[in-house]
Amino acid sequence: MRVLQIIPSLDRSGAEKQMTLLACGLPKEEFQSAVCVLTRSGPYAEDLKRAGVPLFEIGKKRKLSFRAYQRLKAVIRGFRPDIVHTWIFAANAYGRRAAAACGVPKIVCGERCVDLWKRPWHLAVDRALAKKTDCIVANSAGVREYYAARGIPASLFEIIPNAAVPLPPSTVTKEELLRRLGVPVSGGAPLPFLIGLVGRLWPQKRVRDAIWAAEQLKFTGLDFHLVVIGDGPQRENLLRYRDEIRITDRVHFIGHRDDVFNFLPHFDLLWSLSGYEGLSNAVLEAMSAGVPVVASDIPGHRELVLPGKTGVLVPEYAGDAIRRRTGFCRESFALLQPGAAETRAEMGRAARRRIETEFGLAPMINRHAELYRRLLNS
Repeated sequence: MRVLQIIPSLDRSGAEKQMTLLACGLPKEEFQSAVCVLTRSGPYAEDLKRAGVPLFEIGKKRKLSFRAYQRLKAVIRGFRPDIVHTWIFAANAYGRRAAAACGVPKIVCGERCVDLWKRPWHLAVDRALAKKTDCIVANSAGVREYYAARGIPASLFEIIPNAAVPLPPSTVTKEELLRRLGVPVSGGAPLPFLIGLVGRLWPQKRVRDAIWAAEQLKFTGLDFHLVVIGDGPQRENLLRYRDEIRITDRVHFIGHRDDVFNFLPHFDLLWSLSGYEGLSNAVLEAMSAGVPVVASDIPGHRELVLPGKTGVLVPEYAGDAIRRRTGFCRESFALLQPGAAETRAEMGRAARRRIETEFGLAPMINRHAELYRRLLNS
């Protein structure tokens, strides 16, 4: 069974990671996988290469490119897939149209997020191409509900949650990690708390809100540091904001990391303040490392975080940013009190159990394989 995955890039981000895990993990005795990127390659290309998965690059440079569309059709005709599976809006648009034009037997689309950024014309494209789509894979019920409310039949959707891959053990101690961040560590003194935030630095993730909440938390006298892992277009603005409110000593931007596994086990909490998500890979990985999560109360988080058991959900307060930010400060302060150590430990254990039993890699791959078989057999 020949399956071609089409995605805009191989950047280090959530959908790209899940696509790579799937393309590399489909049983090779039954499936022949290939990946096509519309714009550029990226870090996950090495994983595909090691797994022997062919990679095609289109090199699309503009939003609207007839030349890129023609090159994509040439790749599809050359690979002759039984199924084309597209991921994220650009690939969903170009890929589904090209697959239909080439007569691909079955077309699968991946919707990975509650895409509040989409304008009416984006949604009009989604609705038009849904008519050429055999199935839409969503990673959460919240994503299905979002698109169903915008005119795409709920019956088209198949929900397959993201997978969390077991992380290797950390190779550094918390003391070493603090020293790398430039935090003084004195022998015998209690180590400061570490709060992690992992994600792309752009508006969806509300990193500015996290900096504001950290400033408020500092006023409580709590000894803590916020570690921001990731990069993106807002980086310089966020650094300026951090420096303007004079919290440089507590908020550390460390960019993209290939060794996130070294950090996660040492976080006392993970923050996720996102305004919208599909199913957060950062939250998945933190929970798999046994880290309690304090997250915004949005659909994508509700399907992962069990309030009071694996973490805390902070209300959105109907767009009231001040109350939302204060909520993160208040809930985190409560969980970082001396008497809350056992609560955090139990939340971490429950989080790890939840990921191991409900969000494993093998179930994610198997459910996609079953979907592909079912579509072709129909």
